[in-house]
Amino acid sequence: MDEAPTLARSPQTASRGLLATWRERIRVRWKLAQMAQENPHLLKDIGLTKQQVETEIAKPFWRR
Repeated sequence: MDEAPTLARSPQTASRGLLATWRERIRVRWKLAQMAQENPHLLKDIGLTKQQVETEIAKPFWRR
């Protein structure tokens, strides 16, 4: 059985990827908080409750 080769990532590449993920989480949570404040009716359109949004934006950037 042939397994797919795994690509070794350098520590620098892994760090850059992690930082990019963290920046994206910060950006998404900031935009979600902004939407909840400025246009709360849109939360229902995207299928989220106010409680779900509050839980999400309260998370630290390193938590998924």
